[in-house]
Amino acid sequence: MSTLTTDPVASVLRRLFDEAEAARPYTRQAVADLSDDDQQRMMTSREDYVELYSRFRDVPLAVSRETGALLYMLVRSTGARSIVEFGTSFGTSTLHMAAALKDNGGGKLITSEFEPSKLAIARQNLAEGGLIDLVEFRAGDALQTLRTDLPDTVDLLLLDGAKALYPEVLSIIESRLKKGAFIIADNADYSPDYLAYVRNPANSYLSVPFGDDVELSMRM
Repeated sequence: MSTLTTDPVASVLRRLFDEAEAARPYTRQAVADLSDDDQQRMMTSREDYVELYSRFRDVPLAVSRETGALLYMLVRSTGARSIVEFGTSFGTSTLHMAAALKDNGGGKLITSEFEPSKLAIARQNLAEGGLIDLVEFRAGDALQTLRTDLPDTVDLLLLDGAKALYPEVLSIIESRLKKGAFIIADNADYSPDYLAYVRNPANSYLSVPFGDDVELSMRM
């Protein structure tokens, strides 16, 4: 048995996935006044992402069940003790990784979220799951919140915030990534510059698409 598959974490995750499924109509409604082209532009723009994600402040933007399981397995199998997460939302991915940290014997997960209201909900969910002591929450622009007070070595990085910022967030963390560290980028297709960078062997990554919505990269 693992922390992930037993209560209280298992019960919290079931609720969160149910809530994310129920919120799908509200997520679509939040951008109903935007054309497909406008949505695409805002997803990939460094100027408009704040407006876009503000529209989603009241809805969960959770990883899939499959991605959550992948996160747990990567953290657990590598014995990771130091994790950085860009984009907390309601804490679904955070719970998966914190559960693996606990099963690894402990560690620290630093997570950054732009919307303070979402971070408050994530705190509640991590507390309910009994894992809050493993997580440091940082509110605000990740380009600022993740620039200081990071561990010397980062074992795993999750990118799941504004897609246009993936290259810059990676550049902040990159010098701290240990050899063999994994980087998981959710919905990376919206960040072509990021994909071009991690898929270029000259930049010291091995990178492959995983499933329908994840880019999985390893620091060489």
